[in-house]
Amino acid sequence: MKQKILVTAALPYANGSIHLGHLVEYCQTDMYVRALKQLGEDALFICADDAHGTPIELNAKKQGITPESLVTHYHEEHIRDFARFDVAFDHFSLTHNDSNRAIVNEVYQRLIKAGQIEEREIDGNFCEHDARFLPDRFLRGTCPRCKSADQYGDVCEKCGATYTTTEIIDPKCSLCGNTPVIRKSSHLFFKLSSAENIAFLRSFITSGALQPDIAAFVKNWIDGGEGLRDWCITRDGPYFGFPVPGKPDKFFYVWLDAPLGYVASSAEWAEKHGLSLESLWQSPNTRIEHVIGKDIIYFHTLFWPAVLKHAKMTIPSRVHVHGMLTINGEKMSKSRGTFINAAPFADVVDAQALRFYYACKASNDASDLDLSFDDFVQRINSELVNKHVNLFSRATRFLQSRLGNQLGELPSTDDVQALMYKTVALGRQIETHYRNRELSHVMRLLGDIADIGNEYMQSHAPWDQMKTDPEAARLTCTFAVNICHALAMYLSPVVPRLATAMASCINADISRMDAGLLFALKNRPIGEITRLFDRIEKEVFDTLIASTASAPVQETELPEPDLDRISIDTFGQVKLRVGHVLQAEPVPKSNKLLKLMIDLGEKQPRQILAGIAQHYTPDLIRGRKVVVVANLHPAKLMGLESQGMVLAVNTAGKLIVVDPGQDALPGTEVR
Repeated sequence: MKQKILVTAALPYANGSIHLGHLVEYCQTDMYVRALKQLGEDALFICADDAHGTPIELNAKKQGITPESLVTHYHEEHIRDFARFDVAFDHFSLTHNDSNRAIVNEVYQRLIKAGQIEEREIDGNFCEHDARFLPDRFLRGTCPRCKSADQYGDVCEKCGATYTTTEIIDPKCSLCGNTPVIRKSSHLFFKLSSAENIAFLRSFITSGALQPDIAAFVKNWIDGGEGLRDWCITRDGPYFGFPVPGKPDKFFYVWLDAPLGYVASSAEWAEKHGLSLESLWQSPNTRIEHVIGKDIIYFHTLFWPAVLKHAKMTIPSRVHVHGMLTINGEKMSKSRGTFINAAPFADVVDAQALRFYYACKASNDASDLDLSFDDFVQRINSELVNKHVNLFSRATRFLQSRLGNQLGELPSTDDVQALMYKTVALGRQIETHYRNRELSHVMRLLGDIADIGNEYMQSHAPWDQMKTDPEAARLTCTFAVNICHALAMYLSPVVPRLATAMASCINADISRMDAGLLFALKNRPIGEITRLFDRIEKEVFDTLIASTASAPVQETELPEPDLDRISIDTFGQVKLRVGHVLQAEPVPKSNKLLKLMIDLGEKQPRQILAGIAQHYTPDLIRGRKVVVVANLHPAKLMGLESQGMVLAVNTAGKLIVVDPGQDALPGTEVR
């Protein structure tokens, strides 16, 4: 029996519109699944809207509607927006339904039976005015780490730190502004920190399911600092979610029922197709693959696999983590007009162009993807239009206008045979890259195939051949049309509507992706020619940005960080250099510092004390390339001299050392 491949994308939150950042994940995952299907694999693309949690409840209150109404509105909007961008789920559900409720209750009982649930009494913030416990987003206060004011009860938008709601300083109720009191409340915990779970998770993260850099990052959560904490899976009512059976006024936390939405949506698909849920999520014959952003790594690589293990369900074979989207090199911003939703973008730019661009820029690591409007216009016009569409138009229109819409034989010369062999070989490589989700490699090789057709057309010039030998011109155009068949076949997962229109015109079947099917179009008529794609003008983005910047801000918008600006001259005073960590060891009597000996391309390595001991072991940092502030005055820490500073970023309370890449040479300037 053929293995089934079940692919999911992270559940979009039914609390706002789909934007260009979301579409990176959904478009690229859609391309991958479409390609698998065309390659003959039994693949499914499963997803759902995440419909529970405090933000939805809070947003609904502000708008004076029920959470159900809010969720329904965005669910319907998401379906429309995904369709405009050709994102074709096999099933797209909603976590707020009876299917998911049944799955959540079943998994909960299995976790209890496995001895993984423990009830504990903990402190919570209780608002006496509103007579309720205040979950994370119903609480505002001062961050206990960086002391920034007006932060959420569980995470600081300023420094990225996470904390419990009882740690926040000067807490205030988001509903009434009053100061809550501390009260005891009983909650259920999943025993994530047990020795059994830690042993399993160590095995999971080294199994090849994660990219190497992500595996190292996740390992730090287990080994560094305080290690793993048990996971609270309940919230006090009122709460928009599923009630816990047998526990009055307790509800399942959204991060339990949201990932189980993958399972529930699969169950709904299975029922429609006469299959059992067990054949998908409890079978060695199904390969589960998740595609997620790097902001939800913790849930999908630690909590989720451990829950699945004890629920006796299939562990994911792959959790592919991608980076975030930046616009013109910066974080998306509503004030700058670059926080662009899907619908207004599709109103002014063909959605297929964005899919093409995202494919060209796809990466198999978690690096961010930048959407530069200048680069977007240049790439679409020079590659999609000038290379692919122009070749198709020239070959088919010449056949239509001069040669009776009729293909002839393929040229039999040695040079054409070599080009055909090269095209088939490129096609085989493309098929492998599609299987590996290496979309940017696919697009580069597709450009090579287009070059073959364009260069052949240009060098053989059918417009000149027509003057003396019309059949030679027909041979030239027939070869070019067969190259277009290859382009349509391999572009189909990326720009399906464009590829379908191309295939329809030349009467080609592109339902299967197989290089062995190429160069079979000859001695037959071609169909009706339609206009495939127009060039894009930069001015459309000026209009789009202006309209986005002037649009009213939604209630759910988070405030942007208030950054202190510096001049370029001030920045120029900071000297950043690539360093190679030669030695690393703990600093006695310090649980935060590591003593590093770093090669900065100087005569002698430098001793630098880095506050990363809670996140990196000496073995993990030794041999790494890092970025160092090289012109700091030496400082004394714990009686030792530190001759610089290692740069790191704070992600959800975890430090990640900035990586310049292993090919960067020690001493290289970073700018």
